[in-house]
Amino acid sequence: MTKATRNVYLIFIALVTAVIAVAYFQEAPIRWAGLFIVMVFYCIIFLIGIWSSKKSTSSNQSDEDFLIAGRKLPLWIALLTMAATWIGGGYINGTAEAAATSGLVWVQAPWGYGLSLIIGGLFFARKMRRYQFKTMLDPLAQRFGDKATGLFFIPAVFGEIFWIAAILTALGTTFSVIIGLDTQTSIILSAAIAVLYTSIGGLWSVAYTDVIQMALIVLGLCLVMPFLISHAGGLASLSENYDMVMGDSASLIPNKESMGNYFYNWLDFALLLILGGIPWQVYFQRVLSARTENSAMWLSIFAGIICIVVAVPAAVVGMVGATADWSALGLAGPENAASTLPYVFQHLTPPFIALIGLGAIAAAVMSSIDSSMLSASSLGVWNVYKPLVKPNIKNKELQKALKRTIFIVGIAATIISLKVESVYALWYLCSDFVYCLLFPALVTALFDPKANRIGALSGLLVSAFLRFGGGDAVLNIPILLPYPMIEDGVVLFPFRTLAMVSGLLTIIIVSRLTQKAYPARPLYMVD
Repeated sequence: MTKATRNVYLIFIALVTAVIAVAYFQEAPIRWAGLFIVMVFYCIIFLIGIWSSKKSTSSNQSDEDFLIAGRKLPLWIALLTMAATWIGGGYINGTAEAAATSGLVWVQAPWGYGLSLIIGGLFFARKMRRYQFKTMLDPLAQRFGDKATGLFFIPAVFGEIFWIAAILTALGTTFSVIIGLDTQTSIILSAAIAVLYTSIGGLWSVAYTDVIQMALIVLGLCLVMPFLISHAGGLASLSENYDMVMGDSASLIPNKESMGNYFYNWLDFALLLILGGIPWQVYFQRVLSARTENSAMWLSIFAGIICIVVAVPAAVVGMVGATADWSALGLAGPENAASTLPYVFQHLTPPFIALIGLGAIAAAVMSSIDSSMLSASSLGVWNVYKPLVKPNIKNKELQKALKRTIFIVGIAATIISLKVESVYALWYLCSDFVYCLLFPALVTALFDPKANRIGALSGLLVSAFLRFGGGDAVLNIPILLPYPMIEDGVVLFPFRTLAMVSGLLTIIIVSRLTQKAYPARPLYMVD
């Protein structure tokens, strides 16, 4: 056992001890059985993360080993880690939250992200793997230069940080229900454990813990689903009652007449999720770790199908939460929308089943954090720190910088998760920035041979102006531009899609107008 690994074990033991101490001394009653089960699951995830890190902690470990597992991930592991990256806290808890509060028509993220994986596999995965890039921003660096890529790093890293924050928020609400532990302690513990094993093992640790994550999520949902369906009187009765509660919103297909201007808002978000789910380092890190081009394509397509299928039981949980007669049960109902899933699990299933189910999902949710931590840190070190700050950095120094960046990303996401209560709001916000600001640059870098640096920067400015001009409630940004269809302080006009398309056209047009002064750079295969 190396000194670094031994220190990680000691820190983990200290964290678990601190949590038990906080639980013991806090005023609110603690459900010790729930705490024990969650700690067991957390230990399993942690130990597997450390064990798998041995695959990438040799003395001659390369950056390729740490970042993309040496491009040696077996297809089945790559497939499961791809699916598990999406099926995390935001996915399970967020789907239940949306189904319970807004109706199935607004449960867009599961099928939106699923389609994004399928489209990414068909049109992006093969080309990215063929050129042997190490990160999603590599083609932008080749086409537009390192300094311009440093600007595109901003929406990319914020998307990953918001994703982590959504997962941590889901964890906090789950813990408060099944254990009685305060939300802040739950969030900090989960973030700390994920940082520990991710910083030790890189993508190998992330991949193997993701496999366990998928198994735990399936276990948790399979245990509780029969009890929830039985409580609802069967699927037919649940569907009928849900239709009565939600009306037209109970359908997955939007009704333009009943939705009014919100129909255009629905379309805006649908395109945001489908196309905005592609330009993610957390996605391409798995694509680029595949052994062949064909493997990269198929693991993406099949992972998209898995994501759509797994969303069904999570939506059922939300439907049960919306139709349950909580007052007849002597209950007030979920404290907030984000706690729908853990609340339904706790009160509508037998206590032991609820604890096992929620503990499994909580541990699986925690495992999703590591993927985005590693991805955001990879972009920061490989595409910003190395080319712009220290071009001649040695391999060992680069890995140390990467591990420090993992800590920074984890802290930033933890702070955001303590401020925002809605899982689903953060879940949408993840793809918002990458859709508007990053997607046009990625498309042109890969598929437009005449795209140049001036065009890319011009497109970024146009997209940013139009996107942030529409404001954002989560970030407390006011509406700055006179868009039509403003109702209740919300812009229903599809301004996000307008920002994306305008940025894309700007890159294409400006690149051609400035081609003589700034010739386009070709893509080349990375050695």
